[in-house]
Amino acid sequence: MSTPSRDSAVASGTGAAGGLADRIRCALLWVLPQHAISRLLYALTRVRSRAKDPIVRWFIRRFGVDMSEAAESDPRSYASFNEFFTRALRADARPLTGDERTLISPVDGRLSAHGAIADGRLLQAKGIDYSLRALLGGEDATRFAEGSFATLYLAPGDYHRIHMPLRGRLTHMAHVPGRLYSVAPWTVAVIDGLFARNERVCAFFETDAGPLGLVLVGAINVAAIETTWAGLVTPPRGRRVQRWDYDAEGPVLERGAEMGRFNMGSTVIVLAPPGLDWAERADGSRVYVGETLGQFGDERTL
Repeated sequence: MSTPSRDSAVASGTGAAGGLADRIRCALLWVLPQHAISRLLYALTRVRSRAKDPIVRWFIRRFGVDMSEAAESDPRSYASFNEFFTRALRADARPLTGDERTLISPVDGRLSAHGAIADGRLLQAKGIDYSLRALLGGEDATRFAEGSFATLYLAPGDYHRIHMPLRGRLTHMAHVPGRLYSVAPWTVAVIDGLFARNERVCAFFETDAGPLGLVLVGAINVAAIETTWAGLVTPPRGRRVQRWDYDAEGPVLERGAEMGRFNMGSTVIVLAPPGLDWAERADGSRVYVGETLGQFGDERTL
């Protein structure tokens, strides 16, 4: 996989939506020791101490966390900040909409962009698109050639577990090393191919509707990405793409089942098979786990 040069990191031309201030902020991100900062945060957020209690209370106020949705609503009951951050929700907090033909949101967050995959490219932001093949670490992306995508951004205060949009059997997974730029809206609008630059975990499933991909994109301060079948995938940091093949032995995950989690906020990109009719949702709108993103036609035997 080719790595974009430093000179091309910040989008140029009138197509990019970011202003001068955002471009300067993005340029400053380049010089930060992104992985070192994230490794430090990884250690700090796992310290088991009552000293984390005032930090958790501040975080709840600052980001408007609704603890009434949590399976354990008392912030003091969590042994570390990371346990609080990756908290489970009550079983009835996120009911699933639709039926087995309904593609549901895998996360709480904002729908940054969605639509058809055109000529092997995905929309990142106004004036910026990027290669699906690059996003997948050089893997053959033709299985999604007629499909579509949805990019979902998780803010710090969001619920950070990731769930299955459809019932599917895991076929393979890849870890693609990369940078750890912020994935906040101001960087998405400025940095060319941001999601294909950052470290990410790509999980692929076979469903009755066709191939399904979930790309879990890392970011600065995202100290770890986990899946339910492999545990912690990142860190440690690697320099080469790693791939795990599961063939017929891959686990089957039900629609709405937990498949992974972020330790701090980031982005999930859903790669959907052809034939999906998107629900009427505007880019930038708020979504929650279990809500409808789209519907497959009745002719499918799901």
